[in-house]
Amino acid sequence: MTADRHGHPMTDTGAEAVAQYERALDDLLFFRPQVMASAQSVLVAAPRSPMGHALAAYLGVLGTEEKDAEVARATLAGFRTGLDTGRLTSRERMHLAAAATWLDGDMHGAGRLLGELSVAFPRDALALFAGHQRDFLTGDAQRLRDRVGGALDAWDESDPHHGPLLGMYAFGLEESGHYEHAEQVGLAALARHPRDVWGIHSVVHTYEMRGRFADGLRFLDARTDDWSAGTLLTVHNWWHYALYALETGDTARVLEVYDSALHHDGSADIAMELLDAAALLWRLHLAQNDQSARWARLADAWERRQVGPYYAFNDAHAVMAYVGAGRIEEAQRLVRDREEWLAAEGPGVSNRAMTADIGLPVCRALIAYGQQDFARVTDLLLPVRHRLHTFGGSHAQRDAIQRTLVEAALRAGRSDLARTLLSERIQLRPICPYNWSAKARLEDQLGAPDRAAAARARAAAQASS
Repeated sequence: MTADRHGHPMTDTGAEAVAQYERALDDLLFFRPQVMASAQSVLVAAPRSPMGHALAAYLGVLGTEEKDAEVARATLAGFRTGLDTGRLTSRERMHLAAAATWLDGDMHGAGRLLGELSVAFPRDALALFAGHQRDFLTGDAQRLRDRVGGALDAWDESDPHHGPLLGMYAFGLEESGHYEHAEQVGLAALARHPRDVWGIHSVVHTYEMRGRFADGLRFLDARTDDWSAGTLLTVHNWWHYALYALETGDTARVLEVYDSALHHDGSADIAMELLDAAALLWRLHLAQNDQSARWARLADAWERRQVGPYYAFNDAHAVMAYVGAGRIEEAQRLVRDREEWLAAEGPGVSNRAMTADIGLPVCRALIAYGQQDFARVTDLLLPVRHRLHTFGGSHAQRDAIQRTLVEAALRAGRSDLARTLLSERIQLRPICPYNWSAKARLEDQLGAPDRAAAARARAAAQASS
């Protein structure tokens, strides 16, 4: 029996297919667009390869695309029909079970199975990568950190995949609040592989969370050739660049990035890219910056997708687009569709709880914001604000919702609440022009012009630093 380069036996996978598998795994870890073709090459060389099918199945769910998952689910089911699992290794059986569980909608069950896999086989990079992405999609910061951290001791630092594992670990550290350590680990990953775009992304997050947006811009500018084109993470890293520019007040640069990278005529209407576009425009919307034409094009793109209740985090960003475009009825139609889905009998998929507990309250709050019913926005978001992570995304992504609550509190005249929210934000991120400009507006409402002027001056100083 053949084996991968870490000594894991691979059933029904000849030497050529193993080489193709290693190439596909490399493409996956470095977010190269050719990973789909590479994964298909494994199955061309070895149509009955269990690990080839597991890899293809994971690719069907990692993009949170309902149609991709449906195709992958049917393909994996066909492969498993009549399969003599007794011929497989325990690792292969665990992978197929984890992939099938995820494709059936149980992201949390899949995460547990992948965790067991990584304990038994800590040098299985596919299990670590799939588990890491599952942890991100469910907002599970501790597992995002510890899944990889718990395996790193088994890896030799000279292994070519040790670098991307460090990049993954850096992101888990950042989401868990270990910002300085995350930066150090992320930079160590990039010292090994400068084009590790997930490692770049991890370092970028550390700057975002500490208000080091000027450092973030310099960091990305210095590495432009490594991340700005030709990767599966290109759009997302441009989104981070735009967030930094937004903090400096450079709206022209923000829109330039939006039009050239985030959403344009050549954009693919895929969820991971459309949600970045919606999240950026929503921040401008909160600042009362009218982008009606861009909203209309983005709302059209979301509508063209015609997807069902698959991932609540995507639904919230579709609603942002509809509300931003003034299409309240479309946003309400999406909410009604999800309500009907929840009311019907159905399997206990992870997205049911994600939708019921977080997705629908957030969507209703976004609609209320579009209707300028700011009191309702606060009533809807306050009970879920400390649980937003359970429907996925990163701290940086979910901050669009947190800012919506701040803006609603200010506009509803809920001064005590606004004071509390802004105090929380400022203690965590004292370097953040948005926080101080919002604080200035609060002090204006409270009739404290001197404090308002001081906060406004601080915002301006931070934006220009």
